[in-house]
Amino acid sequence: MVANQSVDLVIKVPKEFSFKENSSYMQRSSNECMFEIRDDKVVKVIPTADNVSLVEISESTDGNLVLRFLGDTYPVNKKVRNEVELYVREWFDLDNDLKPFYEMAKNDLLLQKAIDEFYGLRNVGIPDLFEALTWGILGQQINLTYAYTLKRRLVETFGKSIEWEDRQYWIFPEAKDIANLTVEDLAPLKMTIKKCEYLIGVAQLIVEGSISKSLVMGNGNFKEAENMLVKIRGIGPWTANYVLMRCLRFPNAFPIADVGLHNAIKHLTGAEEKPTKEEILKIAAPWEGWESYATFYLWRFLY
Repeated sequence: MVANQSVDLVIKVPKEFSFKENSSYMQRSSNECMFEIRDDKVVKVIPTADNVSLVEISESTDGNLVLRFLGDTYPVNKKVRNEVELYVREWFDLDNDLKPFYEMAKNDLLLQKAIDEFYGLRNVGIPDLFEALTWGILGQQINLTYAYTLKRRLVETFGKSIEWEDRQYWIFPEAKDIANLTVEDLAPLKMTIKKCEYLIGVAQLIVEGSISKSLVMGNGNFKEAENMLVKIRGIGPWTANYVLMRCLRFPNAFPIADVGLHNAIKHLTGAEEKPTKEEILKIAAPWEGWESYATFYLWRFLY
């Protein structure tokens, strides 16, 4: 690494991208510990195979993204810089053409309001599989506020950090950091015993190579990927589809049992009761192939 070097890396974004909408979404919780937003800039540690970079992401005057490597974390190796750029592209789902989604949504009674309000919002993802699975496990059957609390406890107990300008920027624990722990080791986090067991079990599967992004994605068959995930202890259909949506980018991933989705539909339709599964399937019929984005946009009304 080169000390005190600040380098701009420009990432061109598609027309259907709004830095304002995405950063607004990212500020939905004041307890987020994996990045910080200040002065309209996102600051995050991005680890790669051979390097750890602290990156500041901002919007250029022409609407593209500008990356600055902060402190002494500038990677001399071009391969590493490319990996950082790829991470950001994946994080903001920049390589996904949303034109067909917007064409479909503008004629949909629920989604037309969503795309009017949140045009340019991307499915801000979780590129690391272990982090995505962990977030899915932590969020099971609790509210979003407490899920963020559990994540912070996990990260600050078992993760590493970089200090810059008297602030700490955290790196999510790797699977190898969790695989050899016991339930007792995780007890101070104050999550259920079952969640502790699930988390350790997932970490062990990743460490031993039984599960990885490439294995789950396989030949791109959604059902095969879903089946592989639900075979893991602690990963039910909701968690599996959440991970398929936020990490593995399957466009038809659909956490149909999600309470937030139900509440968003109830809110937009003015119904007195939450929709049944059959009603949701009927409503979602026009969304075929875009269920993940439809869900994400509807969530935005609540979160």
